[in-house]
Amino acid sequence: MKRTNVAVWAVVALVVLYLAWAMIRPMLSALFFGAVVAYAFLPVHRRLSGKVGEFWSSILLASLLLISIVGVAIVAVMTLSDVLSSAYAYTTDVFEWLYSIGLPVSVETSIKNFQVQLLPLLQERLLSYTFSLPGYVIQSLVFLVFMQYLLVNSSEIRRYLRELIPTEERELAEDLVSGITKTLDALVRSWLLLNLFKGLVMTAGLIIFDVTDTGGAIVGGLLTVFFSFIPLFEGWMIWAIAAWVLVRDGFLLKGVLLAVYGFVLVSPLPDYTIRPRLVAKEARLDSTMVLLGMIGGAMAFGIKGIIAGPIIFNLLASLVREWKRLNRRRRSKG
Repeated sequence: MKRTNVAVWAVVALVVLYLAWAMIRPMLSALFFGAVVAYAFLPVHRRLSGKVGEFWSSILLASLLLISIVGVAIVAVMTLSDVLSSAYAYTTDVFEWLYSIGLPVSVETSIKNFQVQLLPLLQERLLSYTFSLPGYVIQSLVFLVFMQYLLVNSSEIRRYLRELIPTEERELAEDLVSGITKTLDALVRSWLLLNLFKGLVMTAGLIIFDVTDTGGAIVGGLLTVFFSFIPLFEGWMIWAIAAWVLVRDGFLLKGVLLAVYGFVLVSPLPDYTIRPRLVAKEARLDSTMVLLGMIGGAMAFGIKGIIAGPIIFNLLASLVREWKRLNRRRRSKG
């Protein structure tokens, strides 16, 4: 009888877990980004909580993000067609430029085969984004609700996680968590948020200096964010190309001013002035892990993997480093 009851409850539990996963799976991207943003805004939330309380602090931050999301949605509705057209046109221009530089026949043939496969896929993806605004609204709602929930319950969540750690291993676990937290701080605040800021600044610069239309400027900003995630490339590539285009077209002063603007506000100066202030001295980011994480994350999880992959890889590296450090410390004591 007892075995029968256990089997019944096991089946019920499996069914409930399956149904829960089926409901959560479509929201994974929104939940993931909600957790990342909640973590990024946690220091601000703690300062505000001392003045207005945890609940109203979380509501205020969620409201500010709601305004930002509505703004992004309005810009997307107004410029989506231009952005998608610019993205497709720039991709085509890159291939045409490659064909014009006199590559070996075998290399050119390989590039043409790649283009034949890429452009239809790009058209399909761009068309799907055109009809994704309703989904964007729903995902944004899930994102905001989950972010607000994590912020308002951040103290309880922290207490609960602390209670899960066995007392005899608490010192070890706290040291590991401390090292991982520093790495996560560096990844989210100095890597992710700073790169997004660079993209916004680059978009504004392309519009201010009249390099391209709004759609092209947004594409340039997105490319700045993308290249800022890749070691050696960084965001300077976009302002350098834009400045060269202006100089080539006879706008020497605009080109020089854009180069100064990009150097000071996009890359590389912010990497040496702003980024070190945001990263703890003990935190170390492996650029190879960032690149591999982007590639592997995108292959495994889609677009959210571009951000999730580097975080997972660097957290793994941080966990290994802290484990080795603690083992060395234990051996020295012994």
